[in-house]
Amino acid sequence: MTIQHIEPGEWNSRAVIHGGYVWLSGIVAGDKTAGIKDQTADVLERIDGFLAKAGSDKTKIVSAVIYIAEMAEKDGMNAAWIDWMGDANPPARACVGVELTPGTKVEIMCQAVIG
Repeated sequence: MTIQHIEPGEWNSRAVIHGGYVWLSGIVAGDKTAGIKDQTADVLERIDGFLAKAGSDKTKIVSAVIYIAEMAEKDGMNAAWIDWMGDANPPARACVGVELTPGTKVEIMCQAVIG
């Protein structure tokens, strides 16, 4: 079986495809001055793009881990997530409070089925 790398860089690939699945690296927003809801929406839009490159989409996400800098802002992140994901068959998901790079409020990793 082959392993395909999407946008490989010096220390990671944005996504890796193998065995009918795609694994996305931690994706962050481009605008670090935005609030949590807008950063989350930006991240989710970027995830849409990487999933499309892999031949998948958000309806095929099976698992996601969301890292947020301030757990007190979780409701804002959840609002953007629900707007994007909807409430039909959401994936398994965890949300963890962590220290992120300066200005980064949210980082999301996910895995999805291809096809």
